[in-house]
Formats: sequence, structure tokens, C-alpha cells
Amino acid sequence: MELSVLKIDGSESGKKVVLDENVFGVTPNDHAIYLDVIQYLANNRQGTAKTKDRSEVAYSTKKQGRQKGGGGARHGSLKANIYVGGGRVFGPVPRSYRHKLNKKVKSLARCSALSYKAQENAITIVEPFAMEAPKTKEFMSILAALKAGTRKVLVILPENSNNIYLSSRNLDWAKVITVDEINTYAIMNANSIVLVDGVQDILASRARR
Repeated sequence: MELSVLKIDGSESGKKVVLDENVFGVTPNDHAIYLDVIQYLANNRQGTAKTKDRSEVAYSTKKQGRQKGGGGARHGSLKANIYVGGGRVFGPVPRSYRHKLNKKVKSLARCSALSYKAQENAITIVEPFAMEAPKTKEFMSILAALKAGTRKVLVILPENSNNIYLSSRNLDWAKVITVDEINTYAIMNANSIVLVDGVQDILASRARR
């Protein structure tokens, strides 16, 4: 697949690039995408939910009434779960939701996601650019010139640029990441992807390893 490299004003730079078929032209594997997205979301969970059981609540352990003859059930403590403020039965405890995924499956998932976007013509390549200062309005004008849309735009940089990142931080519909931070969830969640020229070569070289 051949794409023209655009300038930040939306005009063509005259350069064309051919997207590697091993990254942007594979047969998408939906199950691999599913597994990688599930792992990404699970690994982002904190797993710190916690409730107190009856051994942890601050209540008296004094027996509440005599053993027999009270006309009701026997109760030995206010910590029982049937009392207001009592301990919770089988409540959540801190745990890790992390799980591993084979590297080849992750690679297949990302290539599948990128191939879907290539099939949808949702990939734009722009020549490398820099911003002298964080300016959200300027960043928005660049995306508008590139016709990237205003809904879920993913911009992928070859390396970190603090000014570009800060310029996008106030936009809930735009996300800026580096090629090292690329993941299947971010790709699939985006409606359009803007690649800074050079990112496609980095992805292609990593796919050959």
C-alpha cells in the first residue's frame, strides 16, 4: 500500500512511502486482537478493592443474648454480616489481574489492528514536525489540515516530544503516543491514525525480528 507523505498544512510533500505488507497488509486475526485488548485492559486494573470481613470490623465480641429461650437465632457477635456495620462475607480483597500473553500473539494482534486501519484508509502519514511551545489551537489546526477528523485521533511519534504531547492533553478526542507505547487497544479505539514519517519503518523493522 502506497501513501503520500503530507506536510502539516495538508499539502503533499512529494514523497511517497510503501507500507510494509508484514505490518499493514496481514490477514487480521480477530482472536489475537481480542486477547491483546483483554490483556491490556486487565493489566491496567489496580486490583486494590477491599472490604472488611468480620475479623476486621471494630465491634464488640460480647455475646448478644442468652443461648436459648430468646425466641430468635443465636448470636455471638455484632461483627456478623447480618448486622448493620458488620463484616462483609466473601468481599473483594487486593489482587493482581495481570496475565501474560505470548509475544508472537501480541505482535500478530498489533499488525492485525494496523491492517484493519489500512483497509479502512484511516492512516495518514505526515512529515516530521516540531512545536516550539505547547499550543492546543495550533495542534488542532494541524489535525484539521490533515483531515484526521475530530473523533478519536491517534498520533504516533517516532520519539517523545513534550510540546506535542502537552498540546494534545486537553483534547479528549486526540491521543499522542510514541512508537514504543503503541498497543492494540489504542489502535482499535481510534477512528483515524496519524503516523509521523519514520514510524512505519520502525514498525516494519520490529516485525522482522
